[in-house]
Amino acid sequence: MDYIKAFIIGGIICVFAQILMDNTKLMPGRIMVLLVCAGVILGAIGVYEPFANFAKAGATVPLTGFGYNLWVGIKESVNQDGLLGLFRGGFKMAAVGTSAALIFSYLASLIFKPKITKN
Repeated sequence: MDYIKAFIIGGIICVFAQILMDNTKLMPGRIMVLLVCAGVILGAIGVYEPFANFAKAGATVPLTGFGYNLWVGIKESVNQDGLLGLFRGGFKMAAVGTSAALIFSYLASLIFKPKITKN
């Protein structure tokens, strides 16, 4: 049941992003930033944590979950280190995911030959 719930809720988040892409003039990069910022804001007002506990991977895997993860890291680090934690916390919480993305994309570039096409 958790898999189905995660699939449906994660899909709803992705559908929302697709609707933004189809019906606005926002570029995909800006929509991605909007989703990350939405996760931070919803985490700051206390809405995203109960949602993430309910939806599990359906809420933590999309970009809104990444924003929420940044918020949690910053909040914990500010409580421990004060103002310096504002700069340190996000890096600490997001380091593993960001490092994995960089390492796997580099490995993929070694395995596959990218093709540059002219428009």
